[in-house]
Amino acid sequence: MIVPRWEWRTFGQEFGDADSALAALPVEQVVESTELYILSASGTDVVKVRDELMDIKQLQQVSDDGLEQWAPVLKATFPISASELGAVTAALGVTTVPPARDDYPLDVLLDDVITPNAELMAIEVHKRRVRHRIGGCLAERTEVRTDRAFTCTIAIESEDPALVMAVLAEVGLGGQPNVNFGRGLKVLEGFGQERFAVVDVGTNSVKFHIGERSADGDWQTVVDRAVVTRLGDGLRETGRLGPEPMARTVEAIAGMAEEARSRRVGAIAAVGTAGLRIADNAADLVNAVRTRCGVVVEVISGEDEARLAYRAATTGLPVRGSSVVFDTGGGSSQFSFGERDRVDERFSVEVGAVRYTEQFALDGVVSAETLSAALAAIGGDLERLDGRDRPETLIAMGVAVTNLAGVKHGLAEYDPDVVQGTVLDRDEIDRQIELYRSRSADERRTIVGLQPARAEVILAGACIVRTVLDKLGNDSLTVSDRGLRYGVLAERFGAVGREWSASTPT
Repeated sequence: MIVPRWEWRTFGQEFGDADSALAALPVEQVVESTELYILSASGTDVVKVRDELMDIKQLQQVSDDGLEQWAPVLKATFPISASELGAVTAALGVTTVPPARDDYPLDVLLDDVITPNAELMAIEVHKRRVRHRIGGCLAERTEVRTDRAFTCTIAIESEDPALVMAVLAEVGLGGQPNVNFGRGLKVLEGFGQERFAVVDVGTNSVKFHIGERSADGDWQTVVDRAVVTRLGDGLRETGRLGPEPMARTVEAIAGMAEEARSRRVGAIAAVGTAGLRIADNAADLVNAVRTRCGVVVEVISGEDEARLAYRAATTGLPVRGSSVVFDTGGGSSQFSFGERDRVDERFSVEVGAVRYTEQFALDGVVSAETLSAALAAIGGDLERLDGRDRPETLIAMGVAVTNLAGVKHGLAEYDPDVVQGTVLDRDEIDRQIELYRSRSADERRTIVGLQPARAEVILAGACIVRTVLDKLGNDSLTVSDRGLRYGVLAERFGAVGREWSASTPT
């Protein structure tokens, strides 16, 4: 009797702690194979030819935790019969009837059913699978190669879903979305259109992005917005997340999850950054979100945050020679040093706009003396930047710099295409620092281009940006509108295209 297995899988080039955890386990088996997958733009079953057998796996059900239960429904030798062909076409969602025959060799199946249908694709896939046992589950790390692309995937499988969830937590993959092999292969090959959502839970705001991968492999923005929830209010004083900030954040994420599902996304990935890294009760927020809407928030390390930000920022912007990408937010700033698309060093520091706003009362009119003290404190906390060579390319991302760009251009309505690639020099940043220093929060809200919800923290953010310029010896920086969420989208759901483009939500 065949017992269906519960499966979980993720795709990417590297998996951090999970790679280390699996590498420390004994290797049970190494298997190399070349298989022919038949992809369907509409079908959900996994259809492939392996060891000269037509093999179909069918999705039986999805658990509340997002695990998928799969069962084999056909294993047939070639040539397959007419009834077996019926099972294949049903699995692929094919409605046209191929010419009647007594049997169907593989070449006939390809020529008569697959090739003529633009909704189908046959793709040869080479796999190298390394298998381990952990916590009563099969854990498999696979290198996946096609003629056009390469990726890796980790899968955890068991007949018991509770064991799968326990292993995911043990190896540090519990917050990542479950993307089955068929869906991951379609993303890798750029076949058909699929939508995925990313939720970025920051100290000051929750950012929400839905990306749609087009047939040519580029990602198009369907939704991109943020809700200011001030999750980190009072965090520095107490070390804990307050009930009201948590409630606001949970409701914001639940609304985003509902919208994502209404727009038929394939999966939702949610990550938490600095605020959740330092809060003693971060698990309370994670559990509340999971209970409220079924989304699992993965609290990522500062190093992973920096790596993902670098990947997002260097896509679609010219990068010359040595480069630094930094992302400054409400609770921390991430720095990545590299050469073009290669990262040589990355780190995160607890330098965020919320901290200095609270410490120096930068949410209103500020004296020159207080401003100097704040800049000195920021400079001291950014000492890891001291003594470094000036990078040829300096790219900045995060709400502070996108708001600085919006004010520079006088954008009454935010336009990501205008903000992306904006150059901010020292004079412009100094002009805006003085603009904010001399105004109350309410007066700042009247400044064209500044998002009203950022009025309290924009001065601190501008001071951080200005200090980074001083430390690295650059006269200007280039703004990237493509934040952490774009890096998560790229890593979790397939290789990024050449660039992201904005579109009207549909």
